[in-house]
Amino acid sequence: MSLLEAQEVSKNYGPVVALRSATLSIDPGEVHALLGANGAGKSTLVKVLTGVIRADGGRLVLNGEDVRISSPSQAARVGLAPVFQDPALVPDLTVAQNLRLTGAPLEGVRSRLREMDVEVDFSEQAGDVPLPVLRMLDLARALARDPQLLLLDEITAALPSDLAERVFAVMRKWRERGRSVLFITHRLAEVIAVCDRATVLRDGSDVGTLVPQHGGERRIVEYMLGAEVATAAAKASELDEARVRLPGDGNAAGAAAEPTLEVKGVRAGTVESVSFSLRPGEVLGLAALEGQGQDDLFATLAGERRPEGGDVLVGGRPLRARHPYDAIRAGVVLVPADRLLALLPQRSVRENIAAPRYNSPLRWGPINLSFERRRVKEAIDALQIDTRAYRQVRRLSGGNQQKVTIARWLASGFRTLLCFDPTRGIDVGTKQQIYSLLRRLADEGAAILFFSSELTEFPLVCDRVVTLYGGRITGELPAAAADEASLLRAMHGLAEEVA
Repeated sequence: MSLLEAQEVSKNYGPVVALRSATLSIDPGEVHALLGANGAGKSTLVKVLTGVIRADGGRLVLNGEDVRISSPSQAARVGLAPVFQDPALVPDLTVAQNLRLTGAPLEGVRSRLREMDVEVDFSEQAGDVPLPVLRMLDLARALARDPQLLLLDEITAALPSDLAERVFAVMRKWRERGRSVLFITHRLAEVIAVCDRATVLRDGSDVGTLVPQHGGERRIVEYMLGAEVATAAAKASELDEARVRLPGDGNAAGAAAEPTLEVKGVRAGTVESVSFSLRPGEVLGLAALEGQGQDDLFATLAGERRPEGGDVLVGGRPLRARHPYDAIRAGVVLVPADRLLALLPQRSVRENIAAPRYNSPLRWGPINLSFERRRVKEAIDALQIDTRAYRQVRRLSGGNQQKVTIARWLASGFRTLLCFDPTRGIDVGTKQQIYSLLRRLADEGAAILFFSSELTEFPLVCDRVVTLYGGRITGELPAAAADEASLLRAMHGLAEEVA
């Protein structure tokens, strides 16, 4: 008998179909993956199972009996505990105050954190706690309720490898206890490593349940995208991997052009004397382990913090950024990993994309609405954003939200992009679109600084890669030589071993 069954579940948002007769069956004592491209309906189904939203049709069966889950508190009472994609915490309250708001047992949470070897100061404001630690705190909060089903929505997307391994250990332990885990991730290697079965959604419907180890990643992608699309994506990826990228490739003037961005001996927080240059038509990769200074470096370049020493030059002119707007005025814009930081979630897609132009130093004078609509449509078409332009951004999938953050700068004509882990938590199909978009922008003369937590992305996107360790640059490689072994050596400070 299944632990939980969702049978023929449907959910519409006006004319938009989020779930179309979706079915899911989870057995006791299994780790079950829920997979699909962005917008396939994964998060919507999890929210139905946990009472966050109500389905328009279908039924839920728990331990052989029909159940109606109409609220998160009811889901908790029947033993379902979710960890959602974005931490639901009030940043101005302490960790302890946030836990009390949700009724979580503080000692139980502390105990679970100790088991995972994670330290959290409960008196610290939640807004000051790093995102990976917040994700582990959310997990501990869910575990403290001792649920029979743990629902994890993209929990590993924001985690470094060591914390991700601790999550996998929790999942295996939960399975050994006869409990179950529903696991959403876009990292297919994780699915193969820890999951017993996987159900794939496509366009709101389930298209099959499989054993991940039988057929590997290629078979999973075929289920997610359809065999024909998956084969085409794989061929495109193989072509990208075979291509040797050089600075300015596709833009002959780029290699000889003056740098768009120069960083000279910059010190800021954990950054110690970092120097590099970025030219038009180039994608420069930045590879680093968690906590090596990449956060402070990007924050400094984006105007979120002041450098303590050194110089930043944009187009040969010093950047004296005291606020993100100063960096934007200089033409330098940030695409953050946390897409909600860059969006107005209650506003429409059209408004989000057009917003930078309304207050942009790159344009002055009356707003030409027909021109704005045309630019927005061009950006939506270029990024293949799967939505109507008047739909609220908060109702989009994570991948489409990230596309909107890129589209808003693309439509506004900015040419220096700081992309901080832009594909985090995004499915393989959408990742390929973003890779292609960044390469196209570079070929058209844009200068892009690209950080990723996935080493396999660097050869696909970048012309060259620099590595950061202990706040210092420890190596530089052309993209063709940026294999995982070489990157890892440099990322651990073993610069002398980098060829």
